[in-house]
Amino acid sequence: MGVRCAAGDGRAGQATGVVLCAALLASATPAALAATELDDVVVTGTRDERPVVETPVRTELVRREELERTHARTLKEGLENVPGLQLREIHGKAGHEVSLQGLSGEQVLVLVDGLPLTATTGSTVDVSQLALMDIERIEIVKGALSAQYGSEAMGGVINVITRRIAPGLSGELRGDLGSFGDQNPSGEAADAGDRHAALRLEGGSERWRLRLTGDRRERDGIDPQPESWPQPGDAVDRQQLDLRGEWHPSPAGAFRLQAGRFTEDAESRYELALPGRNAPQSKYEDVTRDRIQGGGRWQWYNGIGVEGRFLEERLAIDSIKRAEAQRFDDRDADIGLGQYSLQTNLPLPAGQRLQLGADLRRESLQQTKDGATELDGARVRRDSRELWTQLTLTPPPGWGDQLLGGDAVELLLGVRAQEDSDFGGHTVGSANLRLRLWQGDASTGSLRLGWGQGYRVPNLKERHYRFDHSQLGYVVIGNPDLQPEESNSFQIGWTQSWGRAFWLELGAFDNQLRNLIQVDADNAEVEDGIQQFRYDNVERARTRGIELGAQARLASWLRLSGGYTYMQTRDRTSGDELTRRPRHQGRLGLDWTLLRATEIGLRGRYQSDELVDSATGARSPAWTVLDLRLNHDLTSAVAVYGGIDNLFDRQRDFADPDDFGPVSGRFVYLGARYRFGSR
Repeated sequence: MGVRCAAGDGRAGQATGVVLCAALLASATPAALAATELDDVVVTGTRDERPVVETPVRTELVRREELERTHARTLKEGLENVPGLQLREIHGKAGHEVSLQGLSGEQVLVLVDGLPLTATTGSTVDVSQLALMDIERIEIVKGALSAQYGSEAMGGVINVITRRIAPGLSGELRGDLGSFGDQNPSGEAADAGDRHAALRLEGGSERWRLRLTGDRRERDGIDPQPESWPQPGDAVDRQQLDLRGEWHPSPAGAFRLQAGRFTEDAESRYELALPGRNAPQSKYEDVTRDRIQGGGRWQWYNGIGVEGRFLEERLAIDSIKRAEAQRFDDRDADIGLGQYSLQTNLPLPAGQRLQLGADLRRESLQQTKDGATELDGARVRRDSRELWTQLTLTPPPGWGDQLLGGDAVELLLGVRAQEDSDFGGHTVGSANLRLRLWQGDASTGSLRLGWGQGYRVPNLKERHYRFDHSQLGYVVIGNPDLQPEESNSFQIGWTQSWGRAFWLELGAFDNQLRNLIQVDADNAEVEDGIQQFRYDNVERARTRGIELGAQARLASWLRLSGGYTYMQTRDRTSGDELTRRPRHQGRLGLDWTLLRATEIGLRGRYQSDELVDSATGARSPAWTVLDLRLNHDLTSAVAVYGGIDNLFDRQRDFADPDDFGPVSGRFVYLGARYRFGSR
């Protein structure tokens, strides 16, 4: 059907893809290709629980049912079908970062239960590393949220919400095997080049509960030419183990404590061009993340509530390169992150609400190469103290009831003040308005308007790190004089729903950015034949676009959803288009239930071509992929599932360095799941 619309290459295929994907429904919606219901509760945009349709801050949602329906194993896979969201490979790593509305991974804050996740590279979070066995939902808010969440939320927030533990005893065991066909590194199509297993065991009483989850995935890599040395898709072994306890002393409150460890072993194989020959090289990287987090909430009978959270996390990254039996570039990094947060919710007269909060945060970085520090000092550290407040205003009782209804207008105002150990004070604000302008017998229409100031303090690597690639003729040097990035973000959207049968949203965004941090390639210095590049505040930019999204339940057994995003970007200093920002993106989802026990799903993704190099005008071609999913319940406890990723085998040209299309070709897998107990 129409998903084969965008053949991918060339302007004709690109235009076809845009037209058909747009016609088949389109972008950035609170559904995010999930079976979103109007009473779903979200917390990210307002920092308190609200039905998604009533929040003044537009929130997109990927529910647990969608994660299970699409067999998402990691956060990266859970985000693949969110309209308007771009997943990019992290340079030099076997992972992916997130871009929202044209803002890069450094400007997007990734949270787990409201607490930040350490950036694996010291600057951007690898969303391939978080397993989803105990996840309830994923919430995505695009645009500046710095007034709610501080630095790094300049481009938006992705908040992963874990499941609360249910009383009784329950558990789940699942596993699957997959193959890349003749692109398995062994060259044997029948080999299981990808292996995954996960376990969840939980239970307890009404007051005390405990959960253990484990996840392991081994991927041998992706190799279109197994007989050659280079391997475009890295071999990766990831393991995650979490233990969580909960105490529920009263319906008024609950407390939790969770400890976890994540490990990753990755191998990259490539060839380095040397005079007269290509030298085979490899890079080995070991990652260990130890994370302890917890918190609690309590609400009194008068509506006053208090919530606290804490996080202590340590990330160790050890990497080494090898070539012709020689070891070199032995790099060790140690990243520390601590955060303590307190939030108070105060009900005010006439239905108004006030929230007050404080965050204390500590970051540290230590990094050596071949035993010598790569930083400006043996260890660098940054501390911040932040106070924030949000005020929710609604009209007095009876105001506008005849026209709009009593809960039809809501204004959310926010302010955050930060005192940073390196950059001093900074204050930003935000304002979001929701107006329900249409209330019919069968339909509801609401308008959302939003504005937010964004800022991002330079991370420790951008200020202190020396990225030494002298053997390749260059080094990148941190700049301790960098200034924070700043932005103004504007959002407008209309949402129309017809019960639970049909839902439609049209929105627009405009992000105006200044002091953006990038490598200053135009002012490189040469010393001893080595180019010296530095980070600098050299760019002003703008990203703006429109987003269209919809979801339709055509029958009890058939559901269709999709999204389309059109985006323009501009470097306001040079006038050029920004690199690695596609102008068009489309998403399509279809779910068909057969005989209650069997479900077939399709997920299509389209991305237009994108500028790669402003100097040469090189562009990466457009691409389209279609994924097929199958779920079948054998009994109430046992299910089998399978799928084909990239059904039509659309893959990048590895000989073209400007092609950033999919690395993985067709991937076929089968799996089984067993559940028991109360959940």
